[in-house]
This record gives sequence, structure tokens and C-alpha cells, in this order.
Amino acid sequence: MYAIIAAGGKQYRVSEGDVIYVEKIDKEEGAALSFDVLMIGGDGETRVGNPTVQGASVEGKLVKQVKGQKIVIGKYKSKKNYDRKTGHRQPYTKVEITSVKA
Repeated sequence: MYAIIAAGGKQYRVSEGDVIYVEKIDKEEGAALSFDVLMIGGDGETRVGNPTVQGASVEGKLVKQVKGQKIVIGKYKSKKNYDRKTGHRQPYTKVEITSVKA
């Protein structure tokens, strides 16, 4: 059984036991999470929500707060002595899906 969930403005296809990285969620490690279910499928049956599926739930456990790879941003203008370099690391939350209930 699988489900499509919404988290952090994005959609993810998850099954029980999956580990996903979502936009940062401000909670402690080991905290229980629940997600909105947009679609649920498997076992020859598919249910689509409007906007969410009634009675369906996806539970997860917050494993760790992590950061993504560094992205380097460079700005340069020729003949103007202008050269800047900055970077960014996006924070993510590592989530383990514990159950998918229809």
C-alpha cells in the first residue's frame, strides 16, 4: 500500500518503512508526525481525495534534522571590480514513515 502526502509545499509517494527528506519541521527528534493524504493506492484499489482522503492517515517519526549540499552563488560584473561569492545550505528533516492506514 502506498500514499501520496503533502509536506512542505511538495508531494511525496510513500510506503511503510520509507525514509524521506522534507522541508524543515520544528520539532524534537523522535517526535511523532502525521501528514495529509492526497491519494492512497495499492491492493488493486485507488482512492483520490478532494482535497484529502477521508479516514486515511500516514504516521511518521522525525529521525534527524539535516542540511543539504552547499550551493555556491557567484555574482560578477566585468570591468567594474565587482565579484561576490556566497553560499546556502537548505535545512531538511529526515522522516521515517511508520504506518499507512486506509
